[in-house]
Amino acid sequence: MITTTSSRATRILGWLTAASLALTAVMALVISPPDVNMEDSVRLLYLHVPTAWLSMYICFGITTLASVLYLWKRTRSRFWDLTAGASAEIGVLFLGLTLLIGAIWGRITWGVYWTWDARLTTTAVLFVMYLGYLAVRKVPATPEVQSRRAAIVALASFVNVPIVHYAVEWWRTLHQAASLGSPQRLLDPQITGTMAGTLFLGVIAFTLLYAWLMAHRFRLAWLEDRLGDRQLQAAIDERRAEAGVGTGGTNEATAEPEAVR
Repeated sequence: MITTTSSRATRILGWLTAASLALTAVMALVISPPDVNMEDSVRLLYLHVPTAWLSMYICFGITTLASVLYLWKRTRSRFWDLTAGASAEIGVLFLGLTLLIGAIWGRITWGVYWTWDARLTTTAVLFVMYLGYLAVRKVPATPEVQSRRAAIVALASFVNVPIVHYAVEWWRTLHQAASLGSPQRLLDPQITGTMAGTLFLGVIAFTLLYAWLMAHRFRLAWLEDRLGDRQLQAAIDERRAEAGVGTGGTNEATAEPEAVR
């Protein structure tokens, strides 16, 4: 059984991630000019936008997809459950950064760290919902019940993502509309040139960071799962030995899966 989550591929990905994050920092802090209205506070958006996009659409999207595949009997596998959990953990981390950076930006722009704005409130609710999802994954139960329960909570939590997305259109809100991503903004972009390039680079850099974190977190979760199987099998063998019954032999569940190699 392997004892590391690292591989040649993850090391290469790690170096690419570090280089892209460093380049993003240079572009955001040195090369990109201040905004006409927001001045230097616009530089916070080069972190705020990528973390928001990654958390809601990529991290929680993959958690939802993996949960659906787990619930579907034809594809039910611990692989999908562990994928959902790993992606959700990273998503909660990124969404927490989104709220923190947004609060700093709000203090500079609006004069307060927090206001019960529609976008901010729905985002905070989303953060709490996925914290609840992670808590549900820790509630003691059989592995199957635990995974099924978590998958259902994941699907319920994702319902809030489109609400967050359209909050600035459905309600009057202080939060500005999306600078990119909607058909209107593609025809009439609010950010261009070096600023747009820096924003896109930030999205790419954080996407690579997500991929790197996801590879390590999934492998760690798989190793923890296999360790739990081995401990359970050892306990069963010990009880059988005490009762004078032969052990069950090698537990196939502890075999090293292809996904960890």
